[in-house]
Amino acid sequence: MDISVVIPLFNEAESLPELHAWIKRVMDAERFSYEIIFIDDGSTDSSWNVIRRLKGLHPEIKAIRFRRNYGKSPALFCGFERSHGDVVITMDADLQDSPDEIPELYRMIMKDGYDLVSGWKKKRYDPLSKTLPTKLFNATARRVSGIKLHDFNCGLKAYRSEVVKNIEVYNEMHRYIPYLAKNAGFSRITEKEVKHQKRQYGKTKFGGINRFFNGYLDLLTLWFLSKFGKKPMHFFGVLGTLMFLFGLVAVVAVGLLKLVAMHSGGEYRLVTNTPYFYIALTCMIIGTQLFLTGFIGELISRNAPERNKYKISEEI
Repeated sequence: MDISVVIPLFNEAESLPELHAWIKRVMDAERFSYEIIFIDDGSTDSSWNVIRRLKGLHPEIKAIRFRRNYGKSPALFCGFERSHGDVVITMDADLQDSPDEIPELYRMIMKDGYDLVSGWKKKRYDPLSKTLPTKLFNATARRVSGIKLHDFNCGLKAYRSEVVKNIEVYNEMHRYIPYLAKNAGFSRITEKEVKHQKRQYGKTKFGGINRFFNGYLDLLTLWFLSKFGKKPMHFFGVLGTLMFLFGLVAVVAVGLLKLVAMHSGGEYRLVTNTPYFYIALTCMIIGTQLFLTGFIGELISRNAPERNKYKISEEI
């Protein structure tokens, strides 16, 4: 199979027939062998009924229905697991991603040899309240990841099949799939300027300032995991050891200062009478706790399951 098109969706009943017809028109014109995998992320409208009707007419459609809304990352994860195409294309279901980009994305993977091609919506039809934070977010992601992409969060992407089979997309990590791919050893990553269509039906399902705060927290998490995910002791152990040694040296220093003061005829006072003793003791306790945290992290990382599981109510 040439292409798998993976489409996560939430309450997009109106756009689905038009989106499918558009994809089919492009695929038939290029004579691709393909499948379309819809992942209904717990929609509360008639999206699943629309998908069932389309499936009855078009055998290339596959679909998964979650029992509840999990988010875009779990939807992509389950779609990737079920894909069979040499190239996997992801796009949103709101008609803002153009299926006309598919042939060139496929060529860049199969002919140019890229592992991942990310869409770049250079000209956007979003309000300033959304585009400005997006620019700041992408600038931070470029700096942390070292990947020179203008738009990490663009839903329109193309992947070599081996890429999606070797990464785990969970929580809200779909924003950082290029970073996940890089950490998995796929370094041939580039971008392609794509068209951004105006939304025709409904309203955006992704919004709110918390989206950007969560994005930065996820980026920090991913950076930490890429550095210390398999070796947490290298972070917590080193930090805990340094903190413990600092506290130990401070305790010894306080004790020596007291002895010097007593030897020189100064007033006798207990070591515990100075606040520096308690600060040093606290550093030793925190250092020990950090070290134990690293040890527990090692145990968890060595025994944690590799894949998340999500409740699926129906699959066609």
